[in-house]
Parts: sequence; structure tokens; C-alpha cells
Amino acid sequence: MKHILSIQSHVVFGYAGNKAATFPMQLLGADVWALNTVQFSNHTQYGKWKGEVLPKGLIGEIVQGILGIDRLKLCNAVLSGYMGSADQVQEIIDVVHEVKKANPEAIYLCDPVMGHPDKGCIVAEGVKEALCELAVPEADILAPNLVELRVISGQPVENFEQAITAVKTILAKGVKKVLVKHLSNVGKEKDTFEMLLGTTDGIWHITRPLYAFKLQPVGVGDLTSGIFLANLLNGKSDIEAFEHTANAVNEVMRLTSQSELYELQIIAARNEILNPTCHYKAVKVA
Repeated sequence: MKHILSIQSHVVFGYAGNKAATFPMQLLGADVWALNTVQFSNHTQYGKWKGEVLPKGLIGEIVQGILGIDRLKLCNAVLSGYMGSADQVQEIIDVVHEVKKANPEAIYLCDPVMGHPDKGCIVAEGVKEALCELAVPEADILAPNLVELRVISGQPVENFEQAITAVKTILAKGVKKVLVKHLSNVGKEKDTFEMLLGTTDGIWHITRPLYAFKLQPVGVGDLTSGIFLANLLNGKSDIEAFEHTANAVNEVMRLTSQSELYELQIIAARNEILNPTCHYKAVKVA
């Protein structure tokens, strides 16, 4: 069994952060150690919420507790997502160092959540800058959305070719894999949902249906990163992991669309996450 230390947000109601990623990773056979950067009543895109950010220093203290019982060596991967403060970025990087010291084979997947004010995704001041300065250089795998792809690469990304160039730029920084979770309006086809995977072996593109929602569900990126990481730890090749991730997330989105509910229907899609009905294939583009 593989063990994943997943450090990201938690919502009591709904699905985002660890709430969106933990169950799917468990379904795929991973033992998930969920460490919550914040505990909120609901995700921030409702426009109001209650809760608190984990106090400064507590992330490291909790991980030191795991080290103290000699179990940190079991950790195969660290997954980071939404962070409640800029200070937490450094804390998480310190944790990555501790994990890799205990298990040199462990990997770090950074989902660099930088916020999207237009959509109501709010992150604390300084988080974006800290992610670029501290987390990106340490990441084995990066999983940006389009906004984050532009920031991290420092490149204009206004079309498909520029998206590929941006992925290559990030790979040149030393990141081993770049999973672009959503190409949005720079994709090849405007009426589909498109993703890219870049590795040292090339860049692959995959397309799946784009579903209509009254309100766009939150937590899709968290779900995507978690499934991709679990697939890699399960021994799937990069392309197998990419394809299964796209297909599993597609099934969650399909069932969520059919439900006409705002929150992701992860529980209803549990069987489809394991064995997706659809079989969309990745195509090498660079």
C-alpha cells in the first residue's frame, strides 16, 4: 500500500481540497494522511464561509509527531494544494524535505492554488509569490490550471502553441512532470475540456466532453491532482495515469451535471472513479 501525505484545505460541507481528493485516492488504494491547512464551513466560492486557518507552525509540528513514532519513512508522496497563508508554503516545503530525508524515493506533487478572484477563489496575500519562489523549485510534479501556468512559466499563454511552450519552460526549470488541468479558452476546441501532460519524454493532449453547469463546480482540480498522483503510485505509466485521470474526472463531471447540483458528486461516481465507462485517449503533440 502507498501512503500519501495530503496537505490542503478541508471543507465540512461540500467538496474541495482534501474533501475532494482523499476519498478518490483511497478508492484507488492509497492510505491518505490528510493534513488540513484550513478548516472552513464550505469553499470560498460561495462568497461567505466560517472557519480558521491552521495556526503557524502546526503543520510542521504534526509531521514531527509522525516522525517521532518512526512512520514518516512510510510516506511515498506529499501532495499540497490550497494554503491558508504564505507562511504555510515554507512549512510545507520543510515537510517535503523531512519526508524525502525519511524516504528518498518519495515524490512531491504541488497543486499551486493561486486563487481566481473573478471566480471567488480567494487565497491569502503572499501565497502566489511564495509558491513561485519556494514550492515550484522543489516540486517533482506541478499541476497548474491556465492562470497558474501563465504565472509559473512567466510566458503569455493565449493559444495552444503558447501553452505547449509554457509547459516546456516549466520542465526546463527541473520539474519532472507538468499536468495542466484545464486549458480553458486556449485549447484547440472551444466546446471541449482539454488537458496537457508534459514530461521529459514529450507532451500529450487529451480531450473530453465539456458539461454545462449553472454554477461551475469547485474542487475539480483537487480531484484531478489526487487521482493522477494515486495512479502514478499504483505503477501506471505517465500516459496511463493521465488517461485514467481524465476519464475518471469526466465521469464525476457527467454525474454532477446530471444531478443539477453545485457540489461534485464524488460519492455517486465512486464506481466510475475506479473503472470509468469512457475511454478517451491522449495524443502526443510535442
